[in-house]
Amino acid sequence: MAVNRTGGFDVKQQGGFTFVAAFCFFALYVPIAVLVIFAFNDNNSTAIWKGFSTRWFEAAWNNQQVIEAAIRSIQIATVAAVLATITATMAAIATTRTKPYRGLRFKYAFINQPLIVPEIVLAVALLIFFSRIKLATGYNGLGYLIAAHTAFCIPFAYLPIRARLENMDLSLEIAAADLYATPWQCFRRVTLPLLWPGVIAGLMLSFVVSLDDVVITEFIKSGGQETLPTYMLGQLRRMVTPEVNAISTVFLLLSIGIVTIFFFVSRKRT
Repeated sequence: MAVNRTGGFDVKQQGGFTFVAAFCFFALYVPIAVLVIFAFNDNNSTAIWKGFSTRWFEAAWNNQQVIEAAIRSIQIATVAAVLATITATMAAIATTRTKPYRGLRFKYAFINQPLIVPEIVLAVALLIFFSRIKLATGYNGLGYLIAAHTAFCIPFAYLPIRARLENMDLSLEIAAADLYATPWQCFRRVTLPLLWPGVIAGLMLSFVVSLDDVVITEFIKSGGQETLPTYMLGQLRRMVTPEVNAISTVFLLLSIGIVTIFFFVSRKRT
């Protein structure tokens, strides 16, 4: 057994750790690197390299369907992420700033249920539920997609917010209460500033999860409500060109940008 200098267990000293870690990174990032490389392929094929070109990025930029689907995806993801984060923040405070009681673990499981239940099951359930509402109201707008994405994203926002709350020192909140601060003043001036990194993490995680969701969107969307992932899925069913690689590369850069922003924001806050 590998032991570090302080006498504890150190997994990095285990035999084969470096090989396993390198293999995992290789298996994870090499396919992504290949995707990015072939996004600049001048050939119509995604498997045969012909030469360097940015034609597929230009094609995606000039494709009106791609632009409309991208704008729609961002709109849905933004609204769903904000609503999910607000709901998750209230749920996290309600389940952490209280004494343990019977049924609290059930609430944890209930909030995190979308993480456990297969996404296809949730999609079918939402389809049946929203179909009844559509028949009763005649409404077929984006509200159903926003509601579905919000429900699915709540546990993704809840986990980092709850983790942040559980690791926060209660002394400042207790001191604020001793100084006659109201619950709202205590939350706004003490809890929320300390909780902000967790809120940002939950917001960004929810945004990314909503942005690249396919299964729930495919079941819930009405005609003319294609998002960028469902548009890409439709293109893959018809004809695969490096345009899909170009769109995926932009998705990748967007995700890296979100993670980078969160890193700098959280570093300043902590």
